[in-house]
Amino acid sequence: MRHDTHTHTLYSDGIGSVLDNIAEAERKGLSVVAITDHSHYVLRGSFESYIREVRRWGEEAEIEVLVGLEGNAVERGVDVPEWAAEKLDFVIASVHEWVEGPERYLKLIKDAILDEKVDVIGHFGANFPYTGSPSVEELKEILKLAEENGKAFEISSAYRVPELDFVRECIKRGIKLTFASDAHRPSRVGDVGWSEKVFRKAGGKKEDLLFGEFL
Repeated sequence: MRHDTHTHTLYSDGIGSVLDNIAEAERKGLSVVAITDHSHYVLRGSFESYIREVRRWGEEAEIEVLVGLEGNAVERGVDVPEWAAEKLDFVIASVHEWVEGPERYLKLIKDAILDEKVDVIGHFGANFPYTGSPSVEELKEILKLAEENGKAFEISSAYRVPELDFVRECIKRGIKLTFASDAHRPSRVGDVGWSEKVFRKAGGKKEDLLFGEFL
């Protein structure tokens, strides 16, 4: 079930090429790798070449290669326009702005969940050490909203989030999950050991993964 659905390249703030990331994924025996550069870099003008390059190397790869964007969770959703989302395999929405408390963070997450362009919520909970943790009831509200709107959560090895109980609840509710390295250099592509460990500990199976059909 090894896969990595969150990696960055020179198209945003990574230090390797698209081909470098794919080659590392193949070397580590992954079944699926996704190139998911930051929206605020790619949408400035390199979007079409970004799509072409990922698709080109994907056709020659020995594994499944997906093209996505990691968008910023903002008011009313994600900063990825509809015309761009239509050309992608999926869109990640992550909170990258500094927020003072969990209320603001959860509001951005809720808006992202309600945005039809969003498929996956990125590194959920990475801000909690700085903002403070939400209550159990607030987390249940997020889970309920994700379940109702068909959103997935990534299990981030980079940030080691979400917590085990949250992952267990996702599986219980039928909310799909992905493994994510958030690699910014090729050598880190496929470093999803923590994601796998938490997923298995929570009782996850292939059918609980978003891209299980490729695994």
